Amino acid sequence: MYTGFMKDLCAEAKSEHAGLRLDRFLADEIAELSRSRIKALIEAGAVRLQLKDEVTIIGEVRSPVIAGAVYRVELPEPISTELIPENIPLSVLYEDEHLLLVDKPAGMAVHPAPGHPSGTLVNALLHYCRGQLSGIGGVERPGIVHRIDKDTTGVLAVAKSEQAHTGLSELFALHDIDRAYLAVSRGAPRPRSGTIETKIARSRHDRKKMAAFSDMEHPDGRTAITHYKVHETYGAMSRKEPVPVAALIECRLETGRTHQIRVHMAHIGNPLLGDPLYSRQQGLKIEGKSPEHDAARAVCRGFKRQALHAYRLGFVHPVSGKNILVESPLPDDFVALTAALAAI
Repeated sequence: MYTGFMKDLCAEAKSEHAGLRLDRFLADEIAELSRSRIKALIEAGAVRLQLKDEVTIIGEVRSPVIAGAVYRVELPEPISTELIPENIPLSVLYEDEHLLLVDKPAGMAVHPAPGHPSGTLVNALLHYCRGQLSGIGGVERPGIVHRIDKDTTGVLAVAKSEQAHTGLSELFALHDIDRAYLAVSRGAPRPRSGTIETKIARSRHDRKKMAAFSDMEHPDGRTAITHYKVHETYGAMSRKEPVPVAALIECRLETGRTHQIRVHMAHIGNPLLGDPLYSRQQGLKIEGKSPEHDAARAVCRGFKRQALHAYRLGFVHPVSGKNILVESPLPDDFVALTAALAAI
């Protein structure tokens, strides 16, 4: 049974624990720390064994557990990250002591990288969570367990404690997460609902892009599964061709690969409107001479990002066990886009 506080975590070994590997025993007994973090602390000499009046430093992860001993893990102060906290406003959808769900705007990258070293979600979180981060992997930083693209909007989960980070990572690895997106596609998929399953790997022609492959084409690619459903269709290509010019689609991810929805929708011939990587054309070819048609053409030409919004995220809280479900309202540009298309 775990006792103690952060900075001094203890686990008492019972008779049934005798002979277990120390790192495994501590990982099972101290939920706040991941096994990799425990290994690093053992190797750093931060674990002490107390048996009666004797205290011994244990530096070997494979050391057998001794029944009746108390193992004390001394946590050092988290190392400060080199990233700079920035006072950037955040839209918070849910928060407790372990995790945070934020509504990311378009244009904000999640992590600093070449081309956008500042102004990222991580910079904003370091300021917002100042004094609240317990340290993840020994570093004072927010735990990002999944990402959405810079120009994709919507809800994103962030861990504030190592326990939450480990638990969320496991949920995402097991695909035990309810993730739903809304997107506007060029044309409308047929059938109106279905599942897209491919391998996804780096494109062989453009290293900036991902691509969909069959098992035969790329056996080493990562399996990607997207479930989609058309909610609404807009307009028609022409009087002679009553095919929708665009559609509002809900996509649910069973896996989470880089650019997965964008790649899959392009793969079936319905790339997302405004997508600079996976759509060969920008804007939409809308026939008609009414003010509504003119307005729709203008809005589509002005939509300079992929029309993709992460609107729902649901999971079982990795610490409290309660059900968490949050939804992000559609951003203004997405609302304007769908309203203009619905009017034609």
